[in-house]
Amino acid sequence: MEAEELVKQFVAGTRDFQSVNLTEVNLSQVNLSEINLSGANLSIANLSGADLSGANLSHSKLNVAKLNSAHLCGANLNGADLNVANLIRADLRGTLLIQASLIRAELMRAELSGANLTQANLNGANLREAKLRQAYLVSANVSEADMRGTSVTGANLEQANLRETNLSGADLSGANLRNSELRQTDLSHAKLMGVDLSGANLRWADLSEACLRGADLSGAKLSGANLRGADLSHANLLDASLVYADLTHANMIQVDWTGADISGATLTGTKLYSVSRFGLKTEGITCEWIDLSPNGDRTQVYRFTPEMTEQFFHQTLPTVEIIIDSPLDQDAHLALALAYHQIAQRYPDLLHPPNIEVGSRRTTLRFKVNSDKLLFSTAYVAIVPFKDATVTQENIEHLVEMIESPELSAVLDGAMEKVKEIRSSQTFSRIVHRGKFFQSPTETVLTNSSDRTLDIHHNPHFGKRLINVAYGNNGLPPGTIKAAPNFALPPVSLVVNFIKGLHLSSNAVSQ
Repeated sequence: MEAEELVKQFVAGTRDFQSVNLTEVNLSQVNLSEINLSGANLSIANLSGADLSGANLSHSKLNVAKLNSAHLCGANLNGADLNVANLIRADLRGTLLIQASLIRAELMRAELSGANLTQANLNGANLREAKLRQAYLVSANVSEADMRGTSVTGANLEQANLRETNLSGADLSGANLRNSELRQTDLSHAKLMGVDLSGANLRWADLSEACLRGADLSGAKLSGANLRGADLSHANLLDASLVYADLTHANMIQVDWTGADISGATLTGTKLYSVSRFGLKTEGITCEWIDLSPNGDRTQVYRFTPEMTEQFFHQTLPTVEIIIDSPLDQDAHLALALAYHQIAQRYPDLLHPPNIEVGSRRTTLRFKVNSDKLLFSTAYVAIVPFKDATVTQENIEHLVEMIESPELSAVLDGAMEKVKEIRSSQTFSRIVHRGKFFQSPTETVLTNSSDRTLDIHHNPHFGKRLINVAYGNNGLPPGTIKAAPNFALPPVSLVVNFIKGLHLSSNAVSQ
């Protein structure tokens, strides 16, 4: 069909032109809105500046077609072939491009916001400075594409293939890239604030100077990645793989990277304020110095020898474990939640609830702490709701005196003041007194960063249920044989062994 005939019929009211052959036709600047060209052959056609808004072009052939500055807003291009097509500055807002083929297509500065490109093939496409805000690219192939300066904010690229794509300077803030393929991708200077990259493959990717503040990189594969000067502050790197990654001068302030593997990584000049140094795999890391200043301004620089580096990073996360000799029922679970909510309001170091392990006879509360120096103070506060609190706290006070550490004493003094505030709360007192669970015998165990344990308190009635003893407010009921005295301090040898495993300072040399 010739262009003149199609335009004549369109003006007369005809809209259905399915499967028509329009190869090399010139329809530049023509208004064809709402036209049905499903299955049509428009290869090498000139549609530059044409109005195809709302048109049905599904499964059509538009290979090497000229669609620059065309209006395709809301059009249906599902399954269409647009290989090597010219779509520069085209308006594709809200366009359907599901499973469309756009191999090596020219989409420079095209408007694709809200478009649906699910499973589309954009291999080698030029999307430089294009807009893909809130677009859907789930499982799309965007490998080897040029996306420099592209805006992809809030877009969904879950499981998309962006291998070797150039996203330098692109804005992907708030985008979903969960489980996506980004091997050897260039993301240098990219904006990735709040992006979801959990489980993504970023091996050998270039993320130098990229902004990843608050990003979710949990379980991500970043082996060999270039993160020099990247901003990862407040990011989630739980269980991420950073083997041989380059983190030189990276900002990792308040990063959560428990369980991460940083073996062979380079961390010289990294900002690590308020970052846990435990629960990491650190074999063979390179680190000449780090910045521990709150603002990353190098006011607290620490330099290392290789031996000091190994001492600074540890693979065991310090924990406080309270074992209760009672199963956890619904009432006890509610009482626990209420009690620790009250505590967290006054003691921020217990802001996160404990891990709870429930057995048929016992319940275990496990509190993770970021530093050995917080072990005793955390235990001092964590035991507060229980009947065993007084004797446990007395033992902690005596142990801290034995250690003779001004740093530990200062932290414990602060915890003691907070405990006074907690106990003065009428709400807290009502919760504890109503909870029978809190009257049960307990055992409190500390584990330091060197994986050494110390039994702080072990109630004499713990596990002795066959004796049928009621553990009341002041011990045993009238007429019952008196139990063993309160648990004494652990043997000196155990205390000494535990103290040797404490890391109360960085063991580094301040600049």
